[in-house]
Amino acid sequence: MASSARVTATTAGGSSDTPASGAGPVAAALQSFVRAPFAPRHLRELLFCLIGVAVGAGVVWVLFGVPLTAALIGRALVGVSSTTRAAQLPARGTGPLALLAGAQIVVLLLVVLAPRIARGAGSVLRWLARALLEDAIAAPPPVKRRGRGPIGWLAAGLRDGAGWRSAAYLLLKVPLAIFDGYAVFCWIVGLVNLTFPFWWRLFRNHPPGVRLDPVAVLTPVGSFRVATYRGTFAAFAAGAAMLLAAPWIARGVNGVDRALMRALLGPGRLAQRVRDLEETRARAVDDTAALLRRIERNLHDGAQMRLAALAMNLGRAKESLGDDGAATDLGAARDLVDAAHRSAKEALMELRDLARGIHPPVLDNGLPDALATLAAGSAIPVRLSADIRNRPSPAIETIAYFCAAELLANAAKHSHANVITVEVAQRRGVLLLTVADDGVGGADPGVGTGLAGLVQRVRTVDGCIHVASPPGGPTRVAIELPLRA
Repeated sequence: MASSARVTATTAGGSSDTPASGAGPVAAALQSFVRAPFAPRHLRELLFCLIGVAVGAGVVWVLFGVPLTAALIGRALVGVSSTTRAAQLPARGTGPLALLAGAQIVVLLLVVLAPRIARGAGSVLRWLARALLEDAIAAPPPVKRRGRGPIGWLAAGLRDGAGWRSAAYLLLKVPLAIFDGYAVFCWIVGLVNLTFPFWWRLFRNHPPGVRLDPVAVLTPVGSFRVATYRGTFAAFAAGAAMLLAAPWIARGVNGVDRALMRALLGPGRLAQRVRDLEETRARAVDDTAALLRRIERNLHDGAQMRLAALAMNLGRAKESLGDDGAATDLGAARDLVDAAHRSAKEALMELRDLARGIHPPVLDNGLPDALATLAAGSAIPVRLSADIRNRPSPAIETIAYFCAAELLANAAKHSHANVITVEVAQRRGVLLLTVADDGVGGADPGVGTGLAGLVQRVRTVDGCIHVASPPGGPTRVAIELPLRA
């Protein structure tokens, strides 16, 4: 069934009109661009780049410096031992052999221990990524050890696929460290270049007849020299450009680094898929059990109590009418029948609400109509855009509906927004639901139960959710769901 809808819903809570001036967003973007080099997030990314330079240098030292150092130490020890011998001529040829043997032994040890060392380094880098880049990367499964003793320990390490992937990441970190250093260079040297106009007159105040050498100004594309105070403004401009470019270079490099860490430092695709399926199954079982408990509790505390009261009132009304049809108290019987009638209506309302909580009847007409109903009942004006060519399965529509309802409720409670935008469309075989508002922002899936519950609900069908809500707003939540559960 194909359905398509484009709806704009405005409730009595206010008008959906917003200022049409474009100066606000442009000024905010420029302000954010200027503040980027000193924003905490970008500073953390630059710090991660600096750590990346240290990691790359450490890998190079382990690959080349450690074998060479061990070879030189071995050669020196052989040379010292050879001086104690009586025959010096045969010992002269042992120097190159000792150098080669020492290097080979160290290289062999590095190869054997590489998975273990790389796995430990990978755990540290995952922790740094979580602390500085706010990117939580799952740890790979532990090493499976079959034998005992040192031989079993070494064999388990050599069979460790995750350890070898971590070693591959460390090798790829060497060329990536060059770009990390480029970002750090732009930030540090850019700050230095900014200071030229301020210290020039203090340290270059020489007599008129004295000629000083020009001062070199470093840039990413080369260097130039400054000999006059007027030339310091060129250094200042170069420093400002470098300083503004550094955060975005760091973000690009860290984006590549994140992709490598997810692919090589995390669990393999098969292990991650098994883990995701296990978590999805556990969440589905827990959600089903919680839903059954909620239905049972609502039936017991609501409709069942109403029906029990209905039965009692009808029984008392029957007693008031008498066994032989002669009413002993007709007024009391009428009141009891009225009370039973009210109980019956209240029980029907509660049963209807309970059924709506399990599967809203409005979804029978399709997701666009259901979202339009939500938009019409929102306390904040909602702009709804729905473009669905192929109707998803009922389970997917239900999840999308309840996610939209939860996000609209959260926005009404916490966002202080003037307007909410809800968009649902199909993109590359997935259902994309986007809810955005112009409120105060600060939504965090790790705080509270609303967004955390949405994450669990979406993951039960292998969906994903992306939350962008910086302090000060705006907030944008994008949910991707498969078309078939």
